[in-house]
Order: sequence, then structure tokens, then C-alpha cells
Amino acid sequence: MNLKKYFVRALHRLQKGPGYTYKELLVWYCDNTNTHGPKRIIKEGPKKKLIWFFLTLLFASLVFWQWGILINTYLSYNVTSTLSIGFKTMKFPAVTVCNANPFKYSEVKHLLKELDRLIEAALERILQPAPGNSSENASPPLDLRLWHQIPLVLIDEHDKDNPVILDIFESNQTAGGNQTTVGNQTVAEKKYKLAVKLCSHQGSDNCTYRNFTSAAQAVTEWYILQSTSILSKVPLQERIRMGYQAEDMILACLYGAEPCNYKNFTQIYHPDHGNCYIFNWGMDEEALNSSNPGAEFGLKLILDISQQDYIPYLSSAAGARLMLHQQKSFPFLKDQGIYAMAGTETSIGVLVDELERMGYPYSDCTNNGSDVPVKNLYSQYNTSYSIQACLRSCFQNHMTEICGCGHYMFPLPEGVNYCNNEDNPGWAYCYSSLRSSITHRQICIDSCKETCNDTQYKMTISMADWPSEASEDWIFHILSYERDMSTNVTLDRNGIIKLNIYFQEYNYRTISESAATTIVWLLSSLGGQFGFWMGGSVLCLIEFGEIIIDSLWITVINVISWCKGLKQKRAQARYPDAPPTVSELVEAHTNLGFQHEDAGALPRDEALPPEPGTPPPNYDSLRVQPLDVLGPDSDAETE
Repeated sequence: MNLKKYFVRALHRLQKGPGYTYKELLVWYCDNTNTHGPKRIIKEGPKKKLIWFFLTLLFASLVFWQWGILINTYLSYNVTSTLSIGFKTMKFPAVTVCNANPFKYSEVKHLLKELDRLIEAALERILQPAPGNSSENASPPLDLRLWHQIPLVLIDEHDKDNPVILDIFESNQTAGGNQTTVGNQTVAEKKYKLAVKLCSHQGSDNCTYRNFTSAAQAVTEWYILQSTSILSKVPLQERIRMGYQAEDMILACLYGAEPCNYKNFTQIYHPDHGNCYIFNWGMDEEALNSSNPGAEFGLKLILDISQQDYIPYLSSAAGARLMLHQQKSFPFLKDQGIYAMAGTETSIGVLVDELERMGYPYSDCTNNGSDVPVKNLYSQYNTSYSIQACLRSCFQNHMTEICGCGHYMFPLPEGVNYCNNEDNPGWAYCYSSLRSSITHRQICIDSCKETCNDTQYKMTISMADWPSEASEDWIFHILSYERDMSTNVTLDRNGIIKLNIYFQEYNYRTISESAATTIVWLLSSLGGQFGFWMGGSVLCLIEFGEIIIDSLWITVINVISWCKGLKQKRAQARYPDAPPTVSELVEAHTNLGFQHEDAGALPRDEALPPEPGTPPPNYDSLRVQPLDVLGPDSDAETE
């Protein structure tokens, strides 16, 4: 019941309204607000009123301007980086070692035989100053099908506007009426530039030329493209067999004081380097902890790279390729790996940096790659997300969509085959165009995200000759005997590498991000600006909100009143005569009763029922009943 009375009173209050005008409301606010300035506007003289009005308006504008800057700064979500140094026992990193040469030449020679003959004949034609000195006539005829698919050409750029393109295996070319013999000129004489010709399909004029400043670069690039096409058709297990096996490559292993061997390594196939072996990957067992810093507590390896079995035109660098990375992450050796030189002992001291980035909205990083719109093709290795895996997966997805096949260096999506010259004649042209396309590259950069948490290993590398001349005889004898039970020396300085990998110290650095602006900073900054320019506080804002609400309520009441007035005007226009008074109504009912008496009474049985609205014969009650119906406002009129 009390609740009903409260709502009734509230309804009457709403109908009544605030009871004052805009001017009265404004004067009341200026006289009662705690904000400095408005009170002086209504209490000073005319001149000071104008001055104080101008100052109040100016400083209020400054407050709103500063508030806009502060809010915009907060919404930019800037971060600050904090560097902290800690000390703890750390997990030893995963170590991936590969041979710089992906396959044993003795195992793949039968696949690359025609390709090697082609490149040898091409080099003879490029470098032979006199055509008569070539040994090409003594060898079997060349199979030029591979050559015509992706040829090497010479470009004469003496005339920049009209360069002359010379095919190496077409001895005579004419340009401008003058006969030019390729065999009579050498690249070393700077007469020509060597380039790789890539066409959308064989015999097409839609071609592009990849120019190189050195013939060595051009030959290597051409050989990689051709060998990629050949090896892409070889099954994976066969490629693994043709690579370097762990028992042949890893001669000795020692972790701290515990011996280890090739069985402690996990084998993966890497398209760039063939068989790679990972120590402490953490896939099948817990990652190893390092007991102490220093070289004595790290990983020691002796590797045999068998440099005498390298592919001559594919691998121009000799050594081991290695990389330190987190457990359960895929090693991208082409980007982050380092070389260890043969005939040396390479010591690698490791320092750890841990990166902690803030997520959305402060940065566009990801925790596990689940919110990245690119399908991770490296998930088949059960490895964690990385931006390198995302970028390569994005490129491979684009290539399969545009070129219709996948590149040999990256994992394949389901239902797609690797590119080769027979099934995809224009794959090299498509691959080259896609790789040089800034648009596709930017799409992948925008789609992929950095990881929010990352661990980086900073390496300090030092090298020394190993073994020394005084000790190489007995060391090579022992290693040769342990490898193949041979009493003869089967190893030499050109194929042996020793590695020492260890923590320099247990101090690690953590680089963490924190929000540069928080909601506490925003509120304190807004209040500081308001207090400095206007001398206000939160209560002043509440007062300002109160006057805004009252102003809106006055506006609502005025609109309702205007609508009622408009409705009344329309009603008066429809009914121009004034309504009858109470006395006129009583007189009308009385006259109506006398008219019935003059007409005579009918028999009781035939008496008609009174018409609706006919007053009863008691005239005293006739005067009272209409008054009760009409309400108390009709008393004055009756009197």
C-alpha cells in the first residue's frame, strides 16, 4: 500500500514538473555549483560579468580539449617495455643440426645425371674463349628438354634500349645484321649478363628474366630450380634414405657428464638440408635442464659432414647448419640457423631472452595461433605456432591456389602435389611472380601474428682449428675406428666438426610489456585537468548532470503542454458553441416531464417504459443526482 502511494505521488510530481524556467534553473546552478567561475557571473557587475563569462567559457573549452587528448591517448593502447633480470635453473634449448648438403651425391647422381651434363656443357660454352676448345663433340648428345623448360640465357646490354638475348645452346645469333657467336665471348669480359628465363609455358612470349651480377649466382639458382622439379617427384622415404643418416653423421655426443649418441636425437626431413637431427626436442620425453652454466655442463658433439660426397652445383657452402630453439617448435634453419665450419671447434655460449607481449587491444599477437586465419601446414609435425610457420603456410596456400601446385620447400595442403616441369610447365614463372609480388606478401604479413610469449637465444660464437696438427693423427685414427671399425684413417679435416653448446650464465632477461595508460591514469588525468582549469571535482560533474536532467525535463513538460494546447485548439475549431450549463440541463429535463403528464397516463398494462435519460418523478433528487455526476466544479454555476 505504501508503495502504491509512493508511485501515485511520483506520478503527480512528474505531471507537475520542476516548476521553474530555464533562466531560473541556470541562475540556481550558477549560485549553488562548486565550480569556480559561474558564481561570479551572476554576482558581479556588468563588466565583470562579461569578463568572468569569457574566462569560464575559455577554461571550459581548454578542459574539454585536454580531455579529448587524454581519452585519445588512452584509446591508442600504448605499451611500455620493462627489462628485468632473473636467475634460475633453465631448460636446455632444443638443438637442431643438419648437413649443409641435403643429399649424398652418390645416392642422387642417377637422378641428376642429365642435369649435371647440361650445366657442364653450358659452363663450357659460357667460359670457353674459343669454340674449337670445347669437349662437347666427344660426349653423347645432350637431352635439351630440361634446358628448354627453364633455360639460361645471355643478355647483351650494350644497347640499353634494345638488349640482345642469346641462347647458350644456339651458337649463332644475329642482332642488327651482325653475326654474334656466343662461344667467342666470355661472361668474364663483361660482354654479357647471365639470366634465368622463366615463361608461363614453353614457347610462350609471356616471359620474365631473372638477372644476376655473377654467373655463379645464376648457375646456382638455375640448378636449384631444376633439381627442385626432379626431386619433388621422389617419394619422401626415398629422399630420407638418400640423405645423411644419424649414425654416420653424429660420431660422438656428451651432455654434461652423461654420454649420449645418435639415438638421443629426433630425425626430421627438412627440404633445404635433408635429414636433420634434433636434440632435446621434448616431443617424447621431458626437456633436459642444465645443471650449471659453463662449457663443462653443455652439449658436446663431433660431426662428420662427408664433404667429399657433396653435390657440386647445389651446395656451394660446406659445413653443418645448426639452430637453437624452443622445445616443440619447428626449426627454420634458413632464417635463424648458423653455420659451423669444417675443421674447427665451434663454441657457442647461450644467453636467454624471454619476451612477454600484451595481447589485444595493446598488440595483435596470438597465444597459440588459433585466431590466425591461415591454416598452419606445419601442424603435421605437432609443433607450436610461430610466425615463420604462418608466413610459409600462407605463401604455400597462395601458390596452390594460383599455380595449381605446391612448392617443394614447404609442406603441402591435402589433395595437392608438388610442382614439376612435366605436370606444371609454368610453375617456375608462377613461383617467381608470386615471390616478387608485394601484394601477396603484404596479405600474408597482415594475416599472420607474432606470438605473445617467445624465448630467444642469444649466441656468442668462437672458433678454433680442430684438431691441431699435433693431435690430428691419433684423433682421426680413433674416430675412424669407432665409426666403421677401420684401422685406416677414413676421416680428414675437411669433414670433421666439433661443437660445444652451453649456457654462459644462468642470468636470464625478461622483456615484458605493460599498459602505458590505465583507467586509473585516465581518471586521475581527467580530474587533474578539470581541477586545474575549473577548480572542479566529481561532485561538480554530478551537479552539471543534474542541471542537464532538469533542462531536459522542462523541455519535455513544455512539449507536452504545447501538444495539449494544440489539441484543445483543434477541438474548439470542431465545436464552436459553448457547452450547456447545469441549470439548462435541469430545466430541459423538467420540461420533458411536464410534456409526458399533459399527454395523459396510459393504462398500467399498456404503460410504456421510460425512455433512456428520462428523469424520475422525484424532482428533489433530480437536482442532486446530475450534480454528483458532473463533479464539484459545477457548484458555483448552480448557485
